[in-house]
Amino acid sequence: MNQRYKIDRPDGILILVSILFVISSLVFSYFASVYATKRASNPVDDFFLNILPAVDVTLIFIYGFILFCVFILFLVIRNPRKLPFIFKSIALFVVIRSIFVMLTHTAPSPEVAVNYSSFDFILRRIVLSGDLFFSGHTGFPFLMALLYWNHRRLRVFFAATAVFFGFIVLLGHLHYSIDVFSAFFITYGIYRLSQKFFKKELALFKRE
Repeated sequence: MNQRYKIDRPDGILILVSILFVISSLVFSYFASVYATKRASNPVDDFFLNILPAVDVTLIFIYGFILFCVFILFLVIRNPRKLPFIFKSIALFVVIRSIFVMLTHTAPSPEVAVNYSSFDFILRRIVLSGDLFFSGHTGFPFLMALLYWNHRRLRVFFAATAVFFGFIVLLGHLHYSIDVFSAFFITYGIYRLSQKFFKKELALFKRE
């Protein structure tokens, strides 16, 4: 049996706890988004949104991001030892982003170019309009780039994906430019916190 798939009991517990962390963070994120959406105030002027035309980016924004998440799952399934650090880092990312979302009540641009009517029942309730700061579509791929920094191809792919999704959310007027550009800096801080808080998981992550 390939060593990367061999998981002992302590590692298995770490994996289970990490999965619970992610699930809990997503639940917290949902209610944070509901809170921010209900209390959204007014849209603001934005330099880049004034320049860029509003383009319908529904397919890429939703289903492109879902495919990206599936790819992440594929990576961790291939090497389960990396799962605890990746998942706990993601959970920390989601929690910190949720806190920022609750602190900022800016309404989205009036020219949001996503066709919500094309979503199914569940997606219409997950994708809310008040969770703007900061951009998860930009920050999440960049977090993966930091996690896989020593793997050149993955690093380049994830970094390019972060830039790509950053452009997509601006093109669709789904985020303000500050949401996108700040995501890189905040995400780097989250990555450093993950290294500090999850040392046991990081050690397991580095084992080949």
